[in-house]
Amino acid sequence: MRHNQQNREFAFYREPVEFSKATDKRLLQYCLGGTLYMPGTKDITDKLLKRQLPMLTSMVMCFEDAIQESQLEAAERNVLSLLDTLAGAFGTGSARVEDIPLIFLRVRHPEQFAAFAARLTKEQADVLSGFVFPKFCSQNGYEYLTTLGGLNRSLAVSLYGMPILEGKTIAYIETRLTELTEIRGLLKPFRDLILNVRIGGTDFSSIFGVRRGINSSIYDILPVRDCLSDILNFFNREGEDYTVSAPVWEFFLADREKNLELLRTEDLHESLLKRNTIINEAVDGLLREVILDKANGMVGKTVIHPSHLKYVNAMQAVTREEYEDATQILSASGGVIKSAKANKMNEINPHRNWAEKVANRAQAYGVISDESEYIRMFVGGSGIQE
Repeated sequence: MRHNQQNREFAFYREPVEFSKATDKRLLQYCLGGTLYMPGTKDITDKLLKRQLPMLTSMVMCFEDAIQESQLEAAERNVLSLLDTLAGAFGTGSARVEDIPLIFLRVRHPEQFAAFAARLTKEQADVLSGFVFPKFCSQNGYEYLTTLGGLNRSLAVSLYGMPILEGKTIAYIETRLTELTEIRGLLKPFRDLILNVRIGGTDFSSIFGVRRGINSSIYDILPVRDCLSDILNFFNREGEDYTVSAPVWEFFLADREKNLELLRTEDLHESLLKRNTIINEAVDGLLREVILDKANGMVGKTVIHPSHLKYVNAMQAVTREEYEDATQILSASGGVIKSAKANKMNEINPHRNWAEKVANRAQAYGVISDESEYIRMFVGGSGIQE
């Protein structure tokens, strides 16, 4: 798999690399990009085998909020059938692991995870990339993590965990710092198994009885913004080396009716800042929020519509100026250097953490000439082949 291949005519300054579930974790944790959530009951087998979602590189099949409890057994059967079919296709050579998205399963709770894990065969587990742990907290985290570790050992596989931070003990200010401290301590011994820390923006909003509108962002919701800020402070600081994924954008409206070719000359950032219409309210809102996600150090984003994948993934690409600054910083031992464009100072030690993150994003999503190229990357359809 490679990101940002929707416009075959697009010329990168530096091409994104290929990746699969076997890619070294230090890079793979930057590669998820737009992660498409769907109910565990959804039959997606043919679409995956026929590569009808060419921009889909990571996906989550959900056993939790996306389905009713009465549908759980049907969802588990559906997922096991998908894994069996894909494993068979890999065995016969009719499909390659490299052509299938990273597949994660969002479990319902620790007990359901343990019971489902006991049903998995090695062949089925080899198709998976890992599990998503909802409402992860100091009370259930150890159970999630030890079950994951035990599954990896018993089947001799490599499956990752992605905790979702979204509960009341994080939302409420009087318990937040203690809870985040305990969660960080829980994760530390299992660091090699944690691919990504995810944030439940919808659950946080629900706790406070609020919801962002189509013309606002999650960062406009003050109590939720405070949660995001503290999560980033704990898990995105120097020395922690986690990647934190941004909360879901909730609006479906896509771009089928819009001719993106007409947008090639649009100044994306200026238009978004001035709130000039670029595509439509939902996609423009998504783009504004992704810009803020990136500015705050998040990598990738949960999405609920395939047409949003190209926008999230394109916006993860690194500009040539960023890339050259990062390369300059990483190749120096210290001091202060004038940037290649001579428009800023690159202070080697303070900027090194930033430079390492930029270098990883550059590998995963590619390097483009400048910000005007983002819109050119969007051209290439919705990402859905009917």
